Amino acid sequence: MTRRFTRIEHMKSALEIKNLFKNGKKVSIYGAKLFFMPNNIGFNRIGFPLPRGYGNAVQRNRAKRFSREAFRILKAHLNTGFDMLLLVYPTSENDSFRSRCVQLRTLCEKAELIKPDSDLPVEFLPADLKS
Repeated sequence: MTRRFTRIEHMKSALEIKNLFKNGKKVSIYGAKLFFMPNNIGFNRIGFPLPRGYGNAVQRNRAKRFSREAFRILKAHLNTGFDMLLLVYPTSENDSFRSRCVQLRTLCEKAELIKPDSDLPVEFLPADLKS
């Protein structure tokens, strides 16, 4: 598995995205939701839709960039064969790459998508648990 975020890993089809919103399971934490369902194709695909009214273009692009990079680093530690949508909401907190990594890790743990005995990179640990 390559560490790149390849084109085939992007969910782009509006029909597939609507289907995932309608029929997928969801887990949520403050500031983010993860919709997911099995895809039977042997690798994970993910999309990063943002809700209406999520700031200006700069803020939207930054949020998507943080989400893509967090997924790219975490994907080697995930079970394969799932379609996912990471929906991030604007919060009053400072939006940072580290907070996005922690959000994605927490959501994937709640959804039981992380491989057992997976040694996660330090970016995915909360600030109070780093050594």
